[in-house]
Amino acid sequence: MNKAFVKEGAEDETLIPVPTMPVGVKNYITPAGFEQMQQELQRLSTARDSGLGESIDARERDQRIHYLQARLETAEIVDPSVHEDGGPIRFGATVTYEHQDGAQHAITIVGLDEIDPADGRISWLSPIAQALLNAEPGDSVVLESPSGEEELSVIEVRYPKAAEP
Repeated sequence: MNKAFVKEGAEDETLIPVPTMPVGVKNYITPAGFEQMQQELQRLSTARDSGLGESIDARERDQRIHYLQARLETAEIVDPSVHEDGGPIRFGATVTYEHQDGAQHAITIVGLDEIDPADGRISWLSPIAQALLNAEPGDSVVLESPSGEEELSVIEVRYPKAAEP
């Protein structure tokens, strides 16, 4: 292991610092993402405290606990359910858009700790999210990419519904 990440002495290891958010960027997260992170933190903390899950490397588990605690402390929950379907694209929206070649895609705009590109969950800071934010169904936006500009047409904007109390 790189000595930059540990103190001298085997039993006195320190945790790797949690990566910081980019300067001036808020740690936005959806209520569902916040809840998932809280549940993971609870599960890992319980496993640590009870000695369960010893198949997980203790340092990796403790690093993940540290990461989750730091991110949850700075999280700013943004509830997308307050927005109406079909309105402007905001954080938490699920957007269906069409490329110039007619291919359609659906993505959900989420916080940095919620991204899962395989599931269509992209960061609100990504180039495509930045191009789509504030557009409405029927609008066209220009996506700047390494291969050049591409026009995208917004087909549909949906928001999750508020959970019933």
